[in-house]
Amino acid sequence: MLNATLLWLSLTTHVPTDTIPTPDTLQARELTEVVISASRASESILRSPVSIDVLDARRIRLSAQPSYFDAIETIKGVQLLTSSLGFKVYNTRGFAATTNVRFVQLVDGRDNQAPHIGAPIASAMAPSDLDIQRVELVPGVASALYGMNALNGLVNILTRNPFDSEGLSIGQKTGLNHVGDATVSSKLYSETSIRYAHRLGNRFAFKVNLVYQGGYDWVAGNRDDLNPNGNASLSLFGADNPAYDPVNGYGNEAANRRTLTLGGKRYSIGRTGYYEAEATDYGLKNLRGDLSLHYRFSPTVELAYTYQGAMLNNVYQRTNRFRLENYRLDQHSLTLTTPSIQLRAYRSHENTGESYNIRSMAENIDKSFKTDNQWFTDFTGQFNKDTQAGIAVPDALRDARSVADQGRPVPGTPAFNDLIAKLRDINNWDIGAALRVQSWMYHVEGQVEPTRVLWKQFREQTGLTIQAGFDFRRYVVFPDGNYFINPTESGKNLVYGKTGGFVQLSRTFFDNKLKVAGSLRLDKNYYFAARLNPRLSVVYSPTDNHNIRVSYQNGYRFPSLFEGFTNINSGGVKRVGGLPIMSQGIYENAYLVTSINAFQAAITTDVNTNKLTTDQAIQKNKGLLKKSPYTYLKPEQVASFEIGYKGLLFKQRLFVDVDAYYMAYKNFIAQVNANLARGTNPDSLVYYFSASTTQDRYRLWTNSQTKVFNYGASLGLRYSLTTDWSVGGNASFAQLDRAENGDGLESAFNTPRWITNLTVSNGNVWRGIGFSVNYKHQDAFLWQSELATGTVSAINTLDAQVSYRLPKLNLLVKAGGTNLLNQYYYTFIGGPSVGGLYYTNVVWEWGK
Repeated sequence: MLNATLLWLSLTTHVPTDTIPTPDTLQARELTEVVISASRASESILRSPVSIDVLDARRIRLSAQPSYFDAIETIKGVQLLTSSLGFKVYNTRGFAATTNVRFVQLVDGRDNQAPHIGAPIASAMAPSDLDIQRVELVPGVASALYGMNALNGLVNILTRNPFDSEGLSIGQKTGLNHVGDATVSSKLYSETSIRYAHRLGNRFAFKVNLVYQGGYDWVAGNRDDLNPNGNASLSLFGADNPAYDPVNGYGNEAANRRTLTLGGKRYSIGRTGYYEAEATDYGLKNLRGDLSLHYRFSPTVELAYTYQGAMLNNVYQRTNRFRLENYRLDQHSLTLTTPSIQLRAYRSHENTGESYNIRSMAENIDKSFKTDNQWFTDFTGQFNKDTQAGIAVPDALRDARSVADQGRPVPGTPAFNDLIAKLRDINNWDIGAALRVQSWMYHVEGQVEPTRVLWKQFREQTGLTIQAGFDFRRYVVFPDGNYFINPTESGKNLVYGKTGGFVQLSRTFFDNKLKVAGSLRLDKNYYFAARLNPRLSVVYSPTDNHNIRVSYQNGYRFPSLFEGFTNINSGGVKRVGGLPIMSQGIYENAYLVTSINAFQAAITTDVNTNKLTTDQAIQKNKGLLKKSPYTYLKPEQVASFEIGYKGLLFKQRLFVDVDAYYMAYKNFIAQVNANLARGTNPDSLVYYFSASTTQDRYRLWTNSQTKVFNYGASLGLRYSLTTDWSVGGNASFAQLDRAENGDGLESAFNTPRWITNLTVSNGNVWRGIGFSVNYKHQDAFLWQSELATGTVSAINTLDAQVSYRLPKLNLLVKAGGTNLLNQYYYTFIGGPSVGGLYYTNVVWEWGK
């Protein structure tokens, strides 16, 4: 197996030949590197007021990963969540989620989120590998300058300007995954990229990019039981548990279970359900591209129009797992850049196409051949018949299921496939599975730095640099009647948005050795009062090689469109947005599901083991029921303190980047499960909540009543042994400190304590041959989500690549593998199992 693995070592990311560096030094690279994302203005990376890391063309070329987007995982402090081979989500500094609304992904400063969920859609709208200039990542709070969702961090992906990088580039990646997979044979992966850029004189230039991915996705097939103690009072465990709920099996969750009294005892019984692989397609077919037109009025004044578009066919995860089918996203943008002014406007449009909810698909396949009432009636009848005949309970339970399942659609048959085709087109999750959302995002922003040109003399006299900016954002959603409704004007589009602005002042002291900067941002949302986000930073640089920074900032996050307005029936659970116009009367009358579950479990135990009647058990345990204390949504708030150091040591061969932070969250936005009784008689509440059929299930967006504190630190090192040899590594530590007045919603930190990377590389070992090796370790950690909760095992992966550059042919060839030893792992509970990907990449470039 090892020989086969080594044979399949294939190739990685491209860096065009015109960006392949000549021999240089660490000093030259680090001292001259300029970033813009930390302060929304050009500045030295060493003197950045907050932690920031950069993947430049050289680091991307030397990385062991198949693309720049994959290489982001190796940046210090970055946690990767893999929902799909074509859909990866990044997070920093805790509270990770597969839909990461607290992390912003920009492309040349444009937010490329999916409007209806308000979160990045990973690489779906990301630029081609052939068009990357560099990637800038800012971990932690960035709300003071960027507003909206930038509480956990942001990544800004910067592309190559066609005025500066002309020519034709073609890239072909070919790979293999599912090697040694017990459930799926080995599958080919292919990614074809093309970039063409051309300059017409000194005024006009354009570029075109196109990328097509094809392959077979990673499979989510975890069969661990999420409800192992569902019948513990009857000593029914493992294969004998009739309430078995596998992680990646759907249609057997809590909403698909009932408590049946059989032979005088209470049993928790779930419907059979289907595994994910039986109810979805794992084919990966993603197409994306962009067109940019650039016009220069002068060498420093440029107007650019960009169109980005993508069509996705892969699996994706939010609270449930989804198959994205012909999911379309496109963005039109216009940007004007001058030395002191930048104006940008863009519109994003999202159409979910023929996508569907895999859980709803599985549930409604079951219900399509037999209703719940009929299924449980058949189950009960057969169980009673078997036990009366003296058959042992475990065997009677299995036989009852077999009888109740008679006529159940069989996966893979024409009838089963026809049913999938039918259900995926029904936009009602009570009876179908379609995801039919159309949404738009309109954004306008401007930024001015008057002291750069107009007030240059003022800056020289006072030392003050002034920046100011504004932004306006509006979300528009078509109310499809299933996912979204308009609660106030039926039939009209739902509109939601905010506006804001910031001012930033900075000044240097003591012969430019000390830089102090302060900013203040004000944001106003349609449904909430205005909020202030301040930031104060100090950078002390005794020499160019040593820089110490301290910063404090506050951040707010308004609820996303999805959190505020969602209106979904999903598997017998109604998910309702947290704004009063969506959920009036629900919060006031809901009871916590945790208390209802404890109440029902206590009844079952007293009936099954203590020989009480059901009525006696209900009266005995009614005190366990707890009314929900939660209420309507408020903005989420975080305060962050950070201290760090960047510098060059040991004759400027060693680059050091270290930071430590402490954060406090208030009004943390999360979901709570709370049910309403199907009746208004207060004396009968305990009876309503004693059975699943006499209550309605809700999942409500709300705020934690707990103030949550977390802290962490990270260290990054890069050492140049020679011009070509380099060794690098990073380690990040993250810890949930404490939660005051714990209320149960402070969970979902979802972050390993330690993440470490170690890299060895040489770009030119011998006559154009180079290599790199990266080892990654990630601690085991507790993952908590609405879909599944459990422990994610520790991850240890080895990535490597070898490359060969042929300058005369303008050709770069790479061969490599990620997870080279093919040790399958999960990045979160409920997600797919990720194995090795062995790939080759050939890039040819002609031009300047």
